[in-house]
Parts: sequence; structure tokens; C-alpha cells
Amino acid sequence: MFGYGYSQTALSNKTIESQVEKYKNDIRGPYKSIRWFCDDGTIRQPKDPCPDSVGGVQHATYKEDVEVLAKNNHVFLGQILSYTDKNDFWDESKNHSRLKQYQLGKYLARIDDGWVNQKGQFYRGAIQIEDEEAWGIKFYKWLLSKDNVLEKKYYLVLQSLKDIPHKGDDDVSQLMRVQSKVISDQYPKFMDLRVKIHSNPESTDIEKTIQFKKENSTKLVGDISKKIDELILTMQKFHKPINLKSLNKKINSLSTSGTLTNTLKIFVKNNTDNEISATLTAESAKMFFTIRKEIVSEKNASQRLLLLDIANELESFIYKQATLWTATTVGEQLDKIKALAMASAGNGSIELWEWQKIEALLVLEKQDQLSISELTKKLEIARGVVEWSSAMVKSEYHDVVQTYTSFEPKAYSFIDDRIRSSIALQLGKSVGELGSFIAKESSLNNKVLTITNQSTIRGLNPGYAFGELIVHSGSPEEVEVTGDKIYVFERAPSDLKPVAGIATVAEGNLVSHVQLLARNLGIPNAALSNENLEELKAFQGKKVFYAVSNKGTVIIKEESMMSADEKALFAKKVRKEDKIEVPVQDIRLDQKNIVNLRAVNAKDSGKLCGPKAANLGQLKEMFPDNVVEGFVIPFGIFREHMNQTMPNQNISYWQFLTTMFIETDNKREQGMAENEIEKFQLEQLETLRAAIKIMPLKPKFVTEIVNSFTSVFGKPIGSVPVFLRSDTNMEDLKDFTGAGLNLTIFNTLEKDKIIQGIKDVWASPYTERSFKWRQKYLLNPENVFPSILVIPTVDVDCSGVLITKGISSGNEQDLTIAFSRGAGGAVDGQAAESYLIKENGDYELISPAREAYHNTLPATGGTGKKIATFEKAILNANNIDQIKTLASEIRKTLAKKTTSNYKGAYDVELGFKENKLWLFQIRPFVENKKALGSEYLESITPKINTKKEIALSTPL
Repeated sequence: MFGYGYSQTALSNKTIESQVEKYKNDIRGPYKSIRWFCDDGTIRQPKDPCPDSVGGVQHATYKEDVEVLAKNNHVFLGQILSYTDKNDFWDESKNHSRLKQYQLGKYLARIDDGWVNQKGQFYRGAIQIEDEEAWGIKFYKWLLSKDNVLEKKYYLVLQSLKDIPHKGDDDVSQLMRVQSKVISDQYPKFMDLRVKIHSNPESTDIEKTIQFKKENSTKLVGDISKKIDELILTMQKFHKPINLKSLNKKINSLSTSGTLTNTLKIFVKNNTDNEISATLTAESAKMFFTIRKEIVSEKNASQRLLLLDIANELESFIYKQATLWTATTVGEQLDKIKALAMASAGNGSIELWEWQKIEALLVLEKQDQLSISELTKKLEIARGVVEWSSAMVKSEYHDVVQTYTSFEPKAYSFIDDRIRSSIALQLGKSVGELGSFIAKESSLNNKVLTITNQSTIRGLNPGYAFGELIVHSGSPEEVEVTGDKIYVFERAPSDLKPVAGIATVAEGNLVSHVQLLARNLGIPNAALSNENLEELKAFQGKKVFYAVSNKGTVIIKEESMMSADEKALFAKKVRKEDKIEVPVQDIRLDQKNIVNLRAVNAKDSGKLCGPKAANLGQLKEMFPDNVVEGFVIPFGIFREHMNQTMPNQNISYWQFLTTMFIETDNKREQGMAENEIEKFQLEQLETLRAAIKIMPLKPKFVTEIVNSFTSVFGKPIGSVPVFLRSDTNMEDLKDFTGAGLNLTIFNTLEKDKIIQGIKDVWASPYTERSFKWRQKYLLNPENVFPSILVIPTVDVDCSGVLITKGISSGNEQDLTIAFSRGAGGAVDGQAAESYLIKENGDYELISPAREAYHNTLPATGGTGKKIATFEKAILNANNIDQIKTLASEIRKTLAKKTTSNYKGAYDVELGFKENKLWLFQIRPFVENKKALGSEYLESITPKINTKKEIALSTPL
């Protein structure tokens, strides 16, 4: 049996792929032999069963290389449950990887004729289903005895019950989708019907499938005809009218007569003879949600298991009734959306606290009409529920799917299958219909090529672009982006280089470094659905025009469809005057000693050091208890070290850099192509960066660093972990943020690593990504000077960003905040918990966090990873009150304290440790005024009468 810890000698994906293929063609699959495993610990031959007085189970043993794969890669193929240790299977330290792999393995077996058991599935005695079911019951009784499992992992537990044998039946909807996929894979003409069955299954699909078989009977080779017959039988079972009386058997099996049991009995009694799909959907959603909310009050694990099985049957019932509920008016559609949103809370794909934040906003009061503005607000909330639900599926299964996809590409579709089998599919359809209605009433239509359901697309940053369309559904980190193309990703890369335009399924959050850079540079940026992304693949490689208006409408059209005005936008290059110049006239390179953070303030920005240190010094002055101690390595120390002779060059580091720019100008005057010039620059910068990383530090400077730890932090170097934050003079300029372009060394402890970290930070402005962003926007990118801010680590419980403006609302008096668990997640683009805090002090949830892991900062240095759960909000009311107070103080006093005439919004990085607020950075919030004020963007921005009233009786 599998009983191994994780090993570092992992097998390659190619090796695993070849093993999988070998097992597919092996009559025993991943198994070695059949044995009896007796309860007294003895193992017997297949024809020598355990004595009745001892008892035991018969099943296969694993091949040796299957066990090696488990040990070395934590990858488990062909799992047999009946002799798996329940703790190992729950696999808590690996975020329940083994359980999820079991589910994924079952899925692969369904869509690929047994997968690793294509031939091994006929290996008699390998798996005994009655033993698997008995194990499943024992497993769930053990698991469901723990309250925290239901509180923290309700969604996963409910999903697992669909795959782990414990009651002798299967999930018909899953089987129907799998069978239709297998047929379309073998006979592509079936694809249209497959898409229909996957996207919007209806009973009329049965007749369409029967007719398809008749029309194509002469072309159906092999066993395709038989598989279509099997699909028809499954569809008939799926669409068979459900009688709620079927739940009575399970309800009557509940041994308690508690409140929940009585509520279930009343629900069935009141709805058994009801045939109105709208009422059945709404009432079933309430019951489904009630089970989720109240199940912890039932303390018996066996009863909990029965209740969860009832819950899964209810979800299937709601799914089918929703397909029958055709909302005909706006009011009825809103009722349907609310019911399905509640059902999403019922199945755990949104958390109970998240539902509490939005429930009242979805309720229809006793009103007979709503304004366009009010309708749009309800649409945004409902769209959010769809996105949060899909994000829950991805959060739970992404790691396992990513691991398997690297050696078995068929695994990639697992997440989509889970989403489509859930309430999210029906909710998404209803939200899309409402979105289309509102778009029509407000003249707010997207025009994105010829794809369907465009109401799910929304612009995030205004701007326009022209370039080749690249659509990528895998990991974005593996894509080499270029500045002249438009990219559609599932999520934005963590280190995005300049691009012409971007759209993502996973929005991340509005205040990540990537989003701020896109906003800053006027790069069009939009969010879209998985379905939108898949449809856009048909236009891969085509030249397109892409624009996002100031109100978030999106246009994508092929080059041949561009208007004369749109072509004129790209008729000439952006004039050099559009770029800005980094001011260096006041820079102080004479300061060659380390400076205490307390001795700098905003006036030193761009002169002695960069804005991070200068502004943090200012915050230390204003909020002394909320800012750590620290010290600054000013520009002058960097410049002094750059005067040293560069290895193998016979000139100084600084001369090497300035010579490169002189040569660049010469090459440009000689007519060299810009791509060749860029190649030359990047090669030279690579040489410079490598040399800086091994640059000797002056002994006097090293001594000063050591002394500063004692004098500033009160502890010797090597005993207090610190952050080394790059802080250049090119950041936070009037029209350029530079957010996240240069290196931060996280939580480093040892002296040698700190010394090396200083050199690495000095080298970071010369990376390809940093240099390309500067080249795009700055007139004098050669005049970059890095200082370094050194501050002690705060191992925060959560961290995030505050923008003293409502980004989504546009109101200058609102606030936008985004927080992730642990350190650094929000600024790195994670799906953070985001709020809009309104001018009147009320706040609303924009999105919850959906990251499976978060960073920790241990006292030993480095970073750790901790598994996240979502049953509680990251921020509590006290945290939000502290943020509101901080924002008010910043608005009132920061400009006055710094004698600045700046009147815009601020971008603040902060965190909480045991509910104490810590400030880490403040900078101006820079938006692209050119994009916001573009005549073209204004021309495509519809004028919406937000006060227009819509009667709820209006037909859809």
C-alpha cells in the first residue's frame, strides 16, 4: 500500500507520461497481483482467503514503479481505497491532494475508457466495489465527526461524495457529460450536440441525439453507435421527472427528530405535488442552503453523511428545475438569480459569510420598478457569485490538475467539468440573459468579434491597442510576451512585461502591480469568462483592434473591420514628447553613508533616496507606532560602487552603462532596426547585471551595515530577518508609477545573504522587464539610481493595498482595498478580498479571496507556504475601521506635511498582525490621463441614463 512521505527525487513528466501509456496497454494496468489482506496482518494468495474468524479483503497490489511514483512525486495512480489509511487519504498537509487525485483519476477513467486501467479494468479481483463502499462509509464517519471539516472544507467534502463509493449509485449528470465528450472526441460531427449537452442540457436533447444517430448511421464506425445508445439511456435517466418523495427514504433513515430533520420533512410534504419549476427551484434552494447552514448542529457523523447525500440530490434537483424555469420578466429573472445564488452558498462554492454580505442586495423589496443603476448593481453582484463559485473550483483543484496536465493533457478539462456540473452553470446563464437585457436598455453593448454571451465581458482599464491576438489557456508564466501583441490569459502573469493589451479570466484584483501598471500606461485590460476565452481561440494569431471605453465596454474587431478613425490611431508612432524625463538635477550623490529611516521624509524623494524610503520616513513621522524602524542605503553609495572597475572591461561599471547608451544613439542614427537595437541593449545589460551581482562591496560600507543592525534594530546582523526593498528615482513620478518593476528581497536573515541581496537589488533595474517598461515611458532610462530600504520583517496575518479612491465607482471620496492572507499576495495579483468603502462609511464586498496558499515569513528567514481556507473573512470590522481612519488622516495631513500641491489619490501598502495595522509604503496613485481623456475612447463610451426606470414586469 501507499505509505510514503514526499521525496525530492521527483520523476520527470516525460517519465510519468510513458508510465501512464504503459499501464494503459497492460492487462493489469498499474497493479501487480491479487492478494488477500487479512485483518490479523497476514497476506494470502488469491485462492487462499482469510478465515471467516479473522476476516479481510481481497484486492490488487501496486506495481513497484507505481509505488516509486507515489514516493517520489506524491502522484497516486489507480488508488484502491479498501486498504488506504484514512489520514493518508485525507492528506491534510498536502491540501488533500490524494483525495483530489482520486476524483481526478475517476474523471480520467470516465472520459478515457478506464485511463491507466484501459485493459486493467477487466483484471478480475483487483478492486472489490463492496469493499470500496464499506471503506467509504468508514472514511466519512471518521471525517464527518470533525466540525472543523464541515466548517472549512464543505465544498470539497460535498464534491468528494460524488466520487468516493459509499452508497452504491453514481452521478448521472457527470456520466452524461463524459459520454457525450467521448463520442465527440471519436466523431467530431457530434461536437455541436456535445456543447449543447454540456452548456444547457434539456430534455429535447434526447430527440436531437436520436435524430443525429439516424442521420449519421452509415458513418458511425466501431462502437460509436453503441455509445450513442448508452448516452441516450443516461439522458433519459437524467431528464426523468424527479419526485421529491424519493428523498423520503433517506429522510426517514435519519434517526433524530431534530429541527433540520423536521424542516426536511415539511419541505418534502409541501412540495411533493408541486409542478411549478420556479417555486420548486426557490424552495429547494432554501432547503439546500439550510442543510449547509445547520448541518454542524447535527452531531452524529452517520446522520451528517445522510444529510450530505440528501444535499447532493437536492443540488441535482435544483439544476434540473432551473433548466425548466423560463423567466419571462425582469423581476422573475432576478428571483431566479437570487435562488440560484443561494444554492451556490448551499453547495459551498461561496462561503456563508460571503452570502451574508450580498443576500440583502439581491432581494427584491416590494417595488415594481428599478433604475438602470439599481439593476446594474444587482447584475454586478450576481456576476460576482458566478465568478466566486468558479474560482472556488479552481482554488480547490488547480494544483492537482496542473500536476496531472503536465503528463496527461486530458486532465485539463476536469475543472471545467466540475463548474458545468454545478449550479454555477445555470446561474451564469441567467446572469448572462439579464446582462444582455440591461446592455440593450442602456446601449452598453460589447462588440467582441463574433463570440457569444458578450455580457460576461467587462473592461477594467480604458485604452486601445492594435496587434496580433494571442489566446492562452494554460499557465501564463510559460508565455514569452512581446510589446506588440494582445494577450488573453486565464490569469495575468506575476511578472508581466509590456504588452499592447491584455484580458484575463481571473481578474486578480484591481490594485495588483500588474493592474496598476496597465492602468498607468493606458493598456486596455478586461475580464471575461472561460467560455469567452475558449471562443476567442478561433481568432488566435489574427491582427485585431482592441479598445476598452471609459465605462468598461469592450470592442475587439479584425483589422479588416477597422474604421478610418481607428486606423488613424496607429498611423504614426507616439511622439517622443509623450514620454517623461526622470529629474536628476537635484539628486544628491554626495551622501555616502547609511541613513536612519527616521532622518528622511518626503522631501528627500528622488534626491537622497527613492520614494519608498522617503515616504515611509514621512509615515514614520506621522504614524510612529504603525511603521517599523529601518535604514536607507542612499543613491550615493550605489554610485560610489559603480565607479569601481568592472571585471574584464578596463572601465568602470558606470562608464560601461553610459557607453551603452552612447552606442545605442549611434546605432539609431545609422538606421539600425529598433528590434536589433533592443537586442544589443539587453545583451549589454545582461553583462552589466551579472557583473554587479559579483561586485565587491567596500569594507567601510559593510562595517556600516553591520553597525546599523545594532543601532537601528537593537540586534546584531544575522538575528533579525529583514526586507531589502529596491527604491529607485524612476518610481512614483507624476505620470509613471513603476510599481513592482524592481527587486525586493523577502525576509532574509544571514549576513552573507543580506550582502548578496544588496548587490542583487542594485542589479535589478537592469533586468529585461524593468528596462522595457522604462524604455516605453521614460526619456532618460539610463539615469536610474537605486537606493535600498532595509526594514525588519513583520510576519503579518494579512496584507494588502489601500487606494484612497473608488476605482470601480470612480468616486474620489470612496476607498478601494484589497487584502490577501499572509504577506504580499494582493500586490502580486492574487485573487484578493476586495471592498469598496463608500463615502458614507458603508462598505461592500467586491470579491472574496480564493488563493489556496499564502506566504508566511518565518523568523528563520525565507518564505513559507500555508494552506488557506475561506470560511472567515480576512478583514474584520475593526480592521476596516482602522483603514478608514488611516485614509482620512492621509487625505487631511499628508499633502500639508510634505508641502505638496498633490491632490490625487494615494496607493498605500499595509498589513495587520494580531489586528495591529502596519504601514509599509505610500505612493501617488497614477492613472493614465491620456487614456481616460482620449477623444476616441470618449466617442465609444455610451451615454447611459442611469436613472431610467425599468418595470419589473418588463419582458426579457
